Amino acid sequence: MSPAEEERSLPLPERWPRASKFALSACAAAVAELVTFPLDLTKTRLQVQGEAAVRGDGGAGRAVRYRGMLRTAAGIAQEEGVRNLWQGATPAVYRHIVYTGVRMVTYEHLRDSMLGRVEDESFPLWKSVVGGMCAGAIGQFFASPTDLVKVQMQMEGKRKLEGKPLRFRGVHHAFLKILSEGGVRGLWAGWVPNVQRAALVNMGDLTTYDSVKHFLLLNTPLVDNSVTHSVSSVCSGLVAAVLGTPADVVKTRIMNQPRDKEGRGLLYKSSMNCLIQTVQGEGFMSLYKGFIPTWLRMAPWSLVFWLTYEQIRRMCGVTSF
Repeated sequence: MSPAEEERSLPLPERWPRASKFALSACAAAVAELVTFPLDLTKTRLQVQGEAAVRGDGGAGRAVRYRGMLRTAAGIAQEEGVRNLWQGATPAVYRHIVYTGVRMVTYEHLRDSMLGRVEDESFPLWKSVVGGMCAGAIGQFFASPTDLVKVQMQMEGKRKLEGKPLRFRGVHHAFLKILSEGGVRGLWAGWVPNVQRAALVNMGDLTTYDSVKHFLLLNTPLVDNSVTHSVSSVCSGLVAAVLGTPADVVKTRIMNQPRDKEGRGLLYKSSMNCLIQTVQGEGFMSLYKGFIPTWLRMAPWSLVFWLTYEQIRRMCGVTSF
């Protein structure tokens, strides 16, 4: 058998390892996103609602519409319909196909090839931090246009209730409208806080999951199974929420703000300017507005994703993460 025939006879994961890992991680992320998306919508509404009062829209003293995660979710379901709890889910799935696929492949490449493990096959914490932040930043940069569409479409139901005209007829119309109004640059509006948030979240998610999992395998009787994956994913979801929520609030507000014809924001000049305005107008704890739904979303998202991803890898003959 010639070398070319031998290569063609190999399983797909061995012939195209990175492409296979990209596809497997994208599938697992799509499942996790659809299961937990209503919590993401709830989080976005909570994060944006305070800025109207600060801007003076409708009166500075007006009470906020939603108070708390459960009331927000119930209010959306009652006033806009249960189906609208998944408004913006399509671009969210598109986003995770790009974002999760790129970040997972990048992290494993950095861990196994560029940064390298130590002799006992463990991965030092500092290397894991560097790998997680770099992987998250690179993945999010490529996925920023889909994230922008997702955030803006999540606010369409609220605009309808306020009597404002809807901006988009669907995902593809949203892409085309943003492109026509702000150019290619407009599709990457808010990419800086987006990338900053992704770096922090992945320092919490990838770094924590990888570190906790291998710590448990090396220092406890636990083996590489669903119990170990579950414990590691719960820890990663909590750390990711703590590190990522302030950047998520800033990112959401920058991406949801109105823009001029050149794609420049009308409310915030930069992520730092948005951070300062938010703290001055609403207090420091406003940076953790939506923390509970963020964590309650990240925890099940992380659990569903990692369990699905590890099982899919095992079924397809790919080594455990």
